[in-house]
This record gives sequence, structure tokens and C-alpha cells, in this order.
Amino acid sequence: MNQRKSSTNDIALRVASAMHQMGIDGLPRNYELVYEAYAGANPELVRDFIALGKFKTQAALDELGRKYLPHHHEEGVLQRSAGAVRDEMTNFMALLEQEKVSLNDYGRLIGEASQAIFADGQEVASVIGNSIERLRQATEQQVTRNAEMEKSVAAQSQNLDAIQQELAAFDAVRFTDAATGLGNRRSFNKAVARIYANAGIPVGCGLALVEVDAGKRFSPVQIEALNDYLVRHYGALVKRTIPADDVASRFDALRFGLLFYTSDENEVLRLMALLRAAFAAAPLKHPETMRNLGSLTFSAGVCMVDNAANAFDLVNFAERTLQQAQAAGGNRLVVYRGESGPEGKDWMIYKNA
Repeated sequence: MNQRKSSTNDIALRVASAMHQMGIDGLPRNYELVYEAYAGANPELVRDFIALGKFKTQAALDELGRKYLPHHHEEGVLQRSAGAVRDEMTNFMALLEQEKVSLNDYGRLIGEASQAIFADGQEVASVIGNSIERLRQATEQQVTRNAEMEKSVAAQSQNLDAIQQELAAFDAVRFTDAATGLGNRRSFNKAVARIYANAGIPVGCGLALVEVDAGKRFSPVQIEALNDYLVRHYGALVKRTIPADDVASRFDALRFGLLFYTSDENEVLRLMALLRAAFAAAPLKHPETMRNLGSLTFSAGVCMVDNAANAFDLVNFAERTLQQAQAAGGNRLVVYRGESGPEGKDWMIYKNA
């Protein structure tokens, strides 16, 4: 299985062909699973996918999907969590009911003891003694019940914590790229959609699509051999350089999406210059021989929200400018300026040495 992405279209064709050859039903969840496996963004998914063998059952695919693409099985996860919470609440209500009965009994004994203490008669001392003994026994029983209830509540609290952790892990898998710790394409799309939540007043921002110019330095075979190392290396650089308040996601291979929450184009260019400097300052080391492999550049396309009427256009215009940067030889940043001129295009190309 070739883990190196040549182009989105190439992978899409390979996925469709592979699904047909392996007899996999054309379900959306199956398509995304096979696409992720062929794109190679998650090496563990690739290994587990290959381990299923040539012919893969739907049950095996769904089991793999629940592990790596749980958003397609969200209903099952939420139903299981809701059922567990419901059971814990039922148990807790039962405990409270038991405690209510126990306290009623304890209150009755206290009342009887009180009556005996304040009663008049010849055998008052004997009655008081019996009442005190019964009250002592009831107090010991109540202490024991309280201790048992405390243990039960503590156990239920642990169970609820486990459910909360499961849901947190579920969200992390849905929106996190396993190889880099950055957001994934799904989380990026979600962030871009939020920009246009109020279509009349979109959030001021700039979107950049970045792809490492690995093909200028390495052959396809070398890139495939170094893929995991390159992904981790440049993913870490992106994570360290991009401000925490902005959005940084890895799409696949060596392509990243960046969302800067500023309407100032110069600020976006400044941040991109910082990223370029970080690339230049962190040379590659061969993961086995530790030989210095130099540093790589990147190509980038930028579109400001003022030039896009909706989320689709914002991403599409940035994609077009990235292609323009790559067509011009790479190591360039192209800013989309809007539709104008006889050819309907207006670009600003920045060449970086």
C-alpha cells in the first residue's frame, strides 16, 4: 500500500478501485475508512487495515471504524454512555431511598428514647436503659450504613469519571490527527464553518493551506520511506509556531490547514514568515543514520475572509492559490485578492529564498 499522497484525485480513484476489488460496500463510513488507510495519515490504521486481509467483512470494517473513525459510530457510543449514566443514577436513587428508610427508623428510635427519658413511673430507669441500648445499636448500624453508602457513592463517582474520560477520548479521536497531535481535517472544517455562523458578519480571519515542498528534495521512494518522520517533524514545527489561539490542522501527508483569527493580512503574512523561518532553522536528521538532510521549504495559499462569501469559497480560493504557488516552482506564498481582470484572477505571489 502506497502511503505517499500524489494528489487527492489519485487517492480517490485508488480508493474506489480498491473498494470494488475487495468487495467493500460503497457506504460513506467505508469510503472514509479506506481513504484514510490509503492516504497513510495514520500508520496504525494502515497496519490494522492490512491485517484484515484481502477480503474484509463489514463487521471487521465497523470494528476498525469504531476505533479510528468513531464519528461514524457516534450513536452507539452515546447510547452506551447514556445507558451507563442512567444505570448509575438508578443505583444512586436506590441508595437514597434506602438511606431515607434508615433515617426514618433511626428517627423513630430517637423519639421512643426521648419519650422514655421524660416519662414518669416506677420503672423509668429500666426503660431508659433499654432505650439507650437500642439507640446505641441503631447508631452503630447507621454509622455502618453511612460507611457503605460512602463506598457506593465513591464507586459510582469513579464509574461516572470513566464515562467522562471515554467521551473525552471519543472527541479527541474525532478531531485530532494521531500522528502530530494537531487538529484533523474534520476539526478544521468545523472551525471554518463557525466563521460563517453569522453569514452577514463573518469572523475576521485569514486561511492558509500549506504543503511541504518535499518533492523538490526527495524522490517519491525517499518520501515514502521518510513519511512518518517528515510528518512528525513538520507537524511539531507547525504546532510550536502557530499561536495557540489560532487553528492548525493536518489534512493528510504533508499538507496543513491554518486559520488565523485576524483580519489584518500583514499579520497573516508575518505569521507565515515565522513558520518559514522555523522550517529553515530546523534541519532534518535521517531517523536511522542521523545524517543531516538539510531543510525543506513549503508552498502556501492564503485567502482572507473578506474575499470569500462562504466557507466553501474560502477554502477553495486558498486551494487555488496553493496550486498557483506550486505551479510557480514552490517555496512561494500566494495571496488571493479576489475576482478581477480579464482572466478573472488576481494573485499576489511572494517568492521566498
